[in-house]
Amino acid sequence: MNNGTPSVVVKDLVKRFGNFTAVDHISLEARPGEIFGFLGPNGAGKSTTIRILCGLLRPTSGQALVTGLDVARESEAVRQNIGYMSQKFSLYNDLEVLENIRFFAGMYSVSASVLPERIAWVLEMAGLKGREAALTGTLAAGWKQRLALGCAVLHRPPILFLDEPTSGVDPISRRQFWELIHQMATDGITVFVTTHYMDEAEYCDRLVLIYQGQIVASGSPMELKQKAMKGELLLVECEPLGKALDLLQTAPDVLDAAIFGNAIHLVVLHATASIAGLRGYLSERGITVFRIEPIRPTLEDVFVSLTSLRGETEKGKSTQ
Repeated sequence: MNNGTPSVVVKDLVKRFGNFTAVDHISLEARPGEIFGFLGPNGAGKSTTIRILCGLLRPTSGQALVTGLDVARESEAVRQNIGYMSQKFSLYNDLEVLENIRFFAGMYSVSASVLPERIAWVLEMAGLKGREAALTGTLAAGWKQRLALGCAVLHRPPILFLDEPTSGVDPISRRQFWELIHQMATDGITVFVTTHYMDEAEYCDRLVLIYQGQIVASGSPMELKQKAMKGELLLVECEPLGKALDLLQTAPDVLDAAIFGNAIHLVVLHATASIAGLRGYLSERGITVFRIEPIRPTLEDVFVSLTSLRGETEKGKSTQ
């Protein structure tokens, strides 16, 4: 990874729509060759931030620089220096594969001298050699996704913005897509990606977690799992699950409780020391406990814990 001058710099960025604040005083930096993940649930402010950085929306206040260009004052120049791919792939379904490639090459002013090489690269990367005349709308989602990625970087931009690009794509295609992303980062491209898939966040070099328009944590996936979570984690397998969850949410020494699959994840101050007390607490209240054991937190655990804490803080403020 290149740790030189940041490709993206955001300082105290705000975006309001009427009385609604979609982006609430966020600051961040992304560097060349870095896969920078912007993680959060739907409605958190991820896509709004991406659109500001791509010069498609004007910020209400604050500053955003992309390749040194101010997105509010130099939006057209910004758009010539980036690649952008949205969750809807941005392709024209009624055009053939080759027609889409040529269209985007024209949009990005790719010179005629390099166009044949760029077309060949996109077809090879997308696995579409021999299918140049296929209507884009007839392609499977994975092929369409790789084609959209190729079209977004035809002009070899230094920064690539991906807004939830794997939404609705099968797991195998998602993995193949991320292999391409890592190759681009190795070539020095800054990849700025939004996602609500926690497993995808593990592929990023660095993450920012956003909730209700505000940054709640940042760091590498490992740093977030080790440091951002307040407390330690227990896995509880028991039944009935719903009643157990209700009981655990008000149990002594439990900081947070949430259902994960067929079990409950508990955040406590000291995992090992809490096991015996929690087992007795549940058994006394008619819960059959099969297993309680410490586990390592996932990014999903971290995010649930941080957002729950933020929610409780906001609730406390509103009742004061």
